[in-house]
Amino acid sequence: MSGKWKENWEESRKNYIDWWNGTGLVISMWEHMEKEGEPVENVLPPEPPTNIEHYWFNPGWRAKNIHYSLSKSVLKADIPPVANTHLGPGSLAAILGAELEGGEDTIWIRKPGNFDPEIKLNENNSYWLLHQELLKSCRKYAEDKYYVGMPDLVEGLDVLASLKGTDETLMDMILYPEKTAEQLQKINDIYLEVFNRLYDIIRVGDEMAFCYFSLWAPGKTTKIQSDISVMISEEDFRKFAQPYFREQCRNIEYTLYHLDGVDAIRHLDAILEIEELKAVQWTPGYGQPQGGDSGWYNLYKRIKSAGKSVMPCWVTVEEMEPLLDYVGPEGMNILMDFRSEKDVDRALEIRERYR
Repeated sequence: MSGKWKENWEESRKNYIDWWNGTGLVISMWEHMEKEGEPVENVLPPEPPTNIEHYWFNPGWRAKNIHYSLSKSVLKADIPPVANTHLGPGSLAAILGAELEGGEDTIWIRKPGNFDPEIKLNENNSYWLLHQELLKSCRKYAEDKYYVGMPDLVEGLDVLASLKGTDETLMDMILYPEKTAEQLQKINDIYLEVFNRLYDIIRVGDEMAFCYFSLWAPGKTTKIQSDISVMISEEDFRKFAQPYFREQCRNIEYTLYHLDGVDAIRHLDAILEIEELKAVQWTPGYGQPQGGDSGWYNLYKRIKSAGKSVMPCWVTVEEMEPLLDYVGPEGMNILMDFRSEKDVDRALEIRERYR
């Protein structure tokens, strides 16, 4: 991809590759913000959506709206030019039978009325067709101007909980551990099939982007997670989560673990044991100081000492310099809390001191 809509893409591309390898410093943000002045390219806006379902689930309209929004976005620093195609956090569950419900600013995953314990991929599932149609529509608009992001499929226990409920999933881990393991393996097998088929739609050569956390890599890349892990023991994490993450990491070269909430930190050792895992992202959770707070510095050093790269989130410009002084710039992908283009320019000035 020539990166037409991002003038400094070759420089940012190198920064991402170096970051994946534990040496580079990436300065980015989650999603995009509207730029000042003229758009990157003059693009006509789509007609207003007729309702919330049209806004989220009409692939032609959504692709056109994404194209329009991205044309007005700030793409300075290492902010990647990526079309956000997400269909809710954990949309693999919808492909497997759950329902999607559009909200004002997100999509909710709703448990299906009837859970099929066999878990299989139905080629005619309307949400599976929607995933494919949306990515194909976005790919036509993107041409060589930007990347089309992989939706946030999610995997493992979180998907199983979306399909049959959190309480039932937790109880079945105790009462029916072998059956639970079989279901998790089926989810993993389907995840890899779905991922690979969507990858073939969106990839540019071997390169691709992932919607959440503004990920880009020179090969297959994804975010992995287990939000339900805050409710299980370290022993159960190693039994019901870690093996399936290992399999994903062996099949997808560039992987980022989404560590979410202080109660999830107890599983960090098990996460760091996954040799193929490249990086860890930290989300402190509701009511906690965000990623630039000094209270997390030692957590980042612990991750880096295990040979993984780090992604702190919602770091302010004022927090950036002390963070880099203490933790070091190597292997750091900082998702900034940018409020304006001036913030981006200030962050770039700070980065120059760590070249």
